[in-house]
Amino acid sequence: MQLPLLTIKNLSINFSSINGTINHAVNNINFTLHTNEILAIVGESGSGKSVTALSILQLLPKKIISYPNGEINFYLNNEKQNILQLSNTQLQQIRGNHIGMIFQEPMSSLNPVITCGNQVLETIRLHQKISYQEAKEQTIALFEKVKLPNPAAIFHRYPHQLSGGQKQRVMIAMAISCKPAILICDEPTTALDVTVQKEILQLIKSLQQETKMGVIFITHDLGIVAEIAHNILVMYKGEIVEQNTTQQIFSSPQHPYTKALLACRPALYTKGNKLPVVADFLQNEINQQQIVEVNNDFTVNNNNSHILMEVKNLKCYYTTKKNFIGKELANFKAVDDVSFHIYQGETLGLVGESGCGKSTLGRTLLKLINPTSGNIFFNNTDITSVNANQLLTLRKKMQLIFQDPYASLNPMLTVGEAIAEPLYYHDKNLSKKLVKEKVIHLLESVGLSANDVKKYPHEFSGGQRQRIVIARALILNPAFIVCDESVSALDVSVQAQVLNLLNELKQTFKFTALFISHDLAVVKYISDRIMVMHQGKIVEINTPENIFSQPKNNYTKQLIQAMPNIKF
Repeated sequence: MQLPLLTIKNLSINFSSINGTINHAVNNINFTLHTNEILAIVGESGSGKSVTALSILQLLPKKIISYPNGEINFYLNNEKQNILQLSNTQLQQIRGNHIGMIFQEPMSSLNPVITCGNQVLETIRLHQKISYQEAKEQTIALFEKVKLPNPAAIFHRYPHQLSGGQKQRVMIAMAISCKPAILICDEPTTALDVTVQKEILQLIKSLQQETKMGVIFITHDLGIVAEIAHNILVMYKGEIVEQNTTQQIFSSPQHPYTKALLACRPALYTKGNKLPVVADFLQNEINQQQIVEVNNDFTVNNNNSHILMEVKNLKCYYTTKKNFIGKELANFKAVDDVSFHIYQGETLGLVGESGCGKSTLGRTLLKLINPTSGNIFFNNTDITSVNANQLLTLRKKMQLIFQDPYASLNPMLTVGEAIAEPLYYHDKNLSKKLVKEKVIHLLESVGLSANDVKKYPHEFSGGQRQRIVIARALILNPAFIVCDESVSALDVSVQAQVLNLLNELKQTFKFTALFISHDLAVVKYISDRIMVMHQGKIVEINTPENIFSQPKNNYTKQLIQAMPNIKF
């Protein structure tokens, strides 16, 4: 009888806070991972998915973590080893070599002062006694395997010189460099557009089939789960509420929470329908059709002819090579002669591959990046020519929801201080009581609680941090918001809450939004029009219906074909 790769038995995980409070993160969970199996773990942000994964490699801080009961058994060469009882030396032999991990946030996982190539090379040489040159060749081959452009050049680049998706691919290359027996993937495709996502999923699946490794795949994207997983484990509030084959979970879910996760996907709804959330199922256990009928209360208004934002011949070039006197010899055209407009009250969706210029365009519209040439008109004011004082005034009206929530939050400020900071900056006469009320109201609006005000960013999960960043951007009631992958790190239920929140706020405050995302289903649901970007250029602009039913550009067709297709 063949032994499994990993067994988790009656595992409980507790966190202790500074004041002595014990938080029960995981409670008596049991599951098994077999050779040649892809096991998906799904659940809301904060449900215990990542805590479970990090415990397998003992990467949680020992000063505040405890395991009151349970075992984590790893089977190496048919010998069972309880990871909870191993020494640091024994763990170092297992980490990376036998159990690899792809982390959720590549920017905070990669060392900013070491080139990408040397970071992967270091992992290879740590576990393989080979020369620097051999390790370099392996690293470049890995970069090629994960579809990084110009792998030899990427080897010498630093993390900040790569896009979010490219950084994630470097992390994947690092995780598979030693061909581990188990690969733990913690939201590995969060930062990737659909075409690259599909390639990475195929890569992980082909590597899994080639090496027969077991894969634990943590994700909030049920479309991905349907494409890649053999079995699914559903977690809710630290407990496993359901586990079964992928076929059974999608065709016949048993637990109300599982039903809720499946029903909350934006792909199931058209613009104008309020998305259901988990609470609708857990409290009422009503079916999906009833939710659609009850919540069909968003109106769509595309008749506003007032143009709030107009972009004319915008270019943003980065110098990539200079001669000895500083003259530019070569450049990268991040945004290449782009023209478009956004109507007041409209949500314009922006999609395209990682590195195509989406984020650069969004930041340039807010004058966070100075354009090479072109004009940006906001309410008929050319912001490319305003002075510093005028720009500060515009900052209150134009906000950005960042892609990487951890990197955009100050670790030294509490969540309450981070959200309140813009209010104090723009209106120094506000009372502390009023500011606190506004902060708590917004925290509750994005699914957090008043008790979170005094917590720090590191005390939250990735999805919870994303909600904090959204709350901070909305605190000033801006007229224009650039949402740069603002729901990419959220599970489907919280994503539904945030999308509903954005729609509700649009109804109340009539703000305009540029919604940047690699998730075409989300863009289709929330956008009045969709703009497709490829290699710095806008290749197509149209309504969601026309983009998806009659795409004109070949690149748009490729994006749509790459979308996950759930067949259950």
